[in-house]
Amino acid sequence: MENQMITGKLVKKIQVQGFIKALTGLHIGGSNLGMSIGGADATVVRNPLTNEPYIPGSSLKGKMRALLERVHVGEQYAETFSEGFGEAKRFVFKDIRHPIVQLFGTTPEEVRKRNLADQPVGRLIVRDCLLTRKSAQRLFGSKTTDMPYTEVKTEVAIDRVTSAAVPRQLERVPAGAVFRMEHIINVYEGDDESRLLNLLFEGLLLLQNDYLGGKGSRGSGQVRIVVGRLRYKDRSIYEKGGDWQLYESVTIPQELQVRSRSVS
Repeated sequence: MENQMITGKLVKKIQVQGFIKALTGLHIGGSNLGMSIGGADATVVRNPLTNEPYIPGSSLKGKMRALLERVHVGEQYAETFSEGFGEAKRFVFKDIRHPIVQLFGTTPEEVRKRNLADQPVGRLIVRDCLLTRKSAQRLFGSKTTDMPYTEVKTEVAIDRVTSAAVPRQLERVPAGAVFRMEHIINVYEGDDESRLLNLLFEGLLLLQNDYLGGKGSRGSGQVRIVVGRLRYKDRSIYEKGGDWQLYESVTIPQELQVRSRSVS
């Protein structure tokens, strides 16, 4: 299918469902507005209606893309620009033929500049990841969290000149919290859907071996990711008003499969 003409005709949607479990405290920054005196210096993002923390789809998608681009970087994607007294290179992924761009998309400016309006760019939809009901109830009912649903981790910055200690407080979702994960891949006529799915799995694996959110080099953000099931809807299913069907054309990598007590 790789050599077929990719058109703007949508032929299928593939749904990837699963869970993300925080193995260490998770910090994805939110607004500090409205925090009372004595609260954390750096807060997490929360649903303003329920006050529950969540993982924004933008954070998850951006981290996966950044990791994948570091793995797939090559001279064919190098762009020369002036810096200081000479020239430097940066690596950019704008060519819509590259699978990373096909999956994650590019900016509207690039679409206009390169006259790509007739081509589908960006097939991946990443939903916000909400706490599971079990996890939310467990955190809400806990008597040992510092704030509703979260902990406050105190860190100390040491001035390298004076050796003065400057404490700071970081709000984190505690280790053990579980979030529901959902991705949708739009498949267009001519797409290699197996390649797109495997690229998504690669991004999830890279993320699992890296970190999500901030302060990852200091212990925060280690996660365990589980892909529970793959389902699809094609045109015939939509026309008949049918439900999602199991998708069995691609095997989920073993590291992303459900293991005993992996997300409990």
